[in-house]
Amino acid sequence: MTHQNQKNNEMKKKSPLLIFDTNIFLTGIDFSLFDRIIYTTPSIIEEIKVKKYTQKNQNILNKIYAAFENKTLIIKPPEQKYMQIVIKKSKLTGDFNALSDADKELIALALELAKNNENNVKVFSNDYSLENVCYELNIPFFSLYKDGIKSKIIWEVYCPYCKKTHKVEDLYKACEICGSKLKRRLKRNKIY
Repeated sequence: MTHQNQKNNEMKKKSPLLIFDTNIFLTGIDFSLFDRIIYTTPSIIEEIKVKKYTQKNQNILNKIYAAFENKTLIIKPPEQKYMQIVIKKSKLTGDFNALSDADKELIALALELAKNNENNVKVFSNDYSLENVCYELNIPFFSLYKDGIKSKIIWEVYCPYCKKTHKVEDLYKACEICGSKLKRRLKRNKIY
């Protein structure tokens, strides 16, 4: 191995692992712009393959398959122990029901890769709830084409009519008092 190849390999090892969310793939991003391997989960790919968007997303899927074949994209499910951590943290921040299962898996994969690679990962997403949980877990994240969150947010679930607060898992359910659809808002009177 030449000195230059050895130096390039060392730099790649130190370079952060890139983890892409569905919304990043849907921008039609060019994989050749990145000089390192990109990671995602099977459920993120399934979100792109949704039947009603198959025709629209065919070019994006072709890019994904090509990147996978060229080994510049790794599709990996997270270990279950990291999923449990993400579930717990997303309930703490109030993002639990605002995140899809695919979002939770992506954060869990980022956490797993961070633990195994000296915290050297970067998550790319345009999803504020996903960014918020990453913030809580100290996982670096970046947005494309829009501003990301600037600080951690703690949400509470409440009824917009009777004003009663509920568990974060109840987001979008009906209020047991008045039947209204539950929403979320910034949690008040707490400093973190």
